[in-house]
Amino acid sequence: MAKQTTKPKPASGKGGGGKSRQTWTVEKAKAYWRRNLKIIGILLAIWFVVSYLFGILFANILYGVPIGQIPASFWFAQQGAIITFVILIFVYCWIMDRVDKEFDVNE
Repeated sequence: MAKQTTKPKPASGKGGGGKSRQTWTVEKAKAYWRRNLKIIGILLAIWFVVSYLFGILFANILYGVPIGQIPASFWFAQQGAIITFVILIFVYCWIMDRVDKEFDVNE
């Protein structure tokens, strides 16, 4: 399969400092997308474990483990899943910023 490249867009005079976009090979674009999907998959798996497994499926096991003065299963179901989700948003932004710099698509 021959390498295909995307053509850079011409500068439109709106922001961007007049820089033209780099050309990407199809392989580089696929590698970037694979990395993005891998990161999303890992973070969604963490969210699934915290919200569904700890809050619902393992509720009876975690009921005897206190976090503060409440059972761990209740804490995960009511607060832990939300806190974890917000933290995962910031982690995703931090990781994708590094990936964007690696693939030279940062802003």
